[in-house]
Amino acid sequence: MAKVLELLFENEDGKTVSYTLNDPVEPVNAADVNTAMDAVVEQHVFSSSGGEVIKKHSARIVERNVTDIALS
Repeated sequence: MAKVLELLFENEDGKTVSYTLNDPVEPVNAADVNTAMDAVVEQHVFSSSGGEVIKKHSARIVERNVTDIALS
């Protein structure tokens, strides 16, 4: 099962921009995620086609199951 930490921000155009981090440390510390996201916004770390990220939107852990199908 693959897990990622998805950080969602709002950019200058008002659109949601997501950044994902593979294999997050668990359990995820919400205070650390919040602090890191604040730093991203304050230090203008990321930009997008809609401009720089200007505020936090949300954060979440996303899990994905992949099952290969054998083909003959």
